[in-house]
Amino acid sequence: MSHFAITIPVSGDQAEILIAQLATVGFEGFEEQETQLVAFIPESDFDEQVLQEMLGTNLSYTKELIQQQNWNAVWESNFDPVLVDDFCGIRADFHPAFDPAPQHVIEITPKMSFGTGHHATTSSMIRLMRDISFEGKTVFDFGTGTGILAILAEKLGAKEVDAIDYDEWAVNNTKENLEANHTTKIQVWQADNLDAISKKYDILLANINFNVLLQYMADMRRILSPGGILLLSGIMPTDETQIVAAATPHGFHLQQRIEKNNWLALQFNVQ
Repeated sequence: MSHFAITIPVSGDQAEILIAQLATVGFEGFEEQETQLVAFIPESDFDEQVLQEMLGTNLSYTKELIQQQNWNAVWESNFDPVLVDDFCGIRADFHPAFDPAPQHVIEITPKMSFGTGHHATTSSMIRLMRDISFEGKTVFDFGTGTGILAILAEKLGAKEVDAIDYDEWAVNNTKENLEANHTTKIQVWQADNLDAISKKYDILLANINFNVLLQYMADMRRILSPGGILLLSGIMPTDETQIVAAATPHGFHLQQRIEKNNWLALQFNVQ
C-alpha cells in the first residue's frame, strides 16, 4: 500500500491540534518535527479537497507519494530512541542499547504504525501503566498500532493480552514487533470494532481517536470485568468533560489524569 506524506509548516500546540483533526479524516501516522508536521495517509484514503478545507488559507502543505517498500528507510531516518523516565525505553534494532538501562526495554520497528513512544499520548499511557499491577491480569489493547502497549503489558506480568487494530499494516507491524520482543502471551488480529469480543478483561488500553472512544464507551464497559481498569488517551484537555460525561453512566470513575503537550491520558476504574 502506498501512502501520501503531507508536510505542513506548523509546530507546538498548533501541531497537536492539527494531529487531532487529521486523525478524523484518515491520517494514520504523524512525525512532529521542530518546525513542521508530517502526516501520513493511505493513497486510497486521501481526499485533497478535504485537506484543503481543513487547513484553510492560513496553512500551506506539500505532498509526496511514498511506495510501500520505502517505509523502512523513511522511518529509520527519523526514529530516535525514547525514554519514559527510568521505567521504559523504546528503541529500534539499529539503535545502541540504553546506558543505563531502564526497567523495561521494547524494540520497535514502527514503519507506518502509530505508537513509538514519541507522541505524548503513548508516553502518557506508559506512565499510567507504571502505577498499575498487571501481574496475572487479562488485558485488551484497542487500537494497538505498533503493539507497544501490549508488549509492555506482557513485560509487566499480564497473563494474557489480546490486541486489535483496524489497519492491516498495523497488525502486520505488531506481529513483527511481538516476535522481536519474544512475546508469548499476546494475540493480535485485524478488527475495527468490539462487536465480536465476548471475553472479559481486567485492563483495557485504548490510545485512539476521541470520537472512537465516545462511540465505543458502552462496549468497552461490556468487556471489562467488575473492578476493571480503563486507560484512555487521544484526548485533548478541552474534551475531558465530554469523555468523563460519556464514561460516568457506564460505571466508570475517573481515578487519575496525565496531561502532556496538550494531550490527556485518563485512568478510569469500574465499580
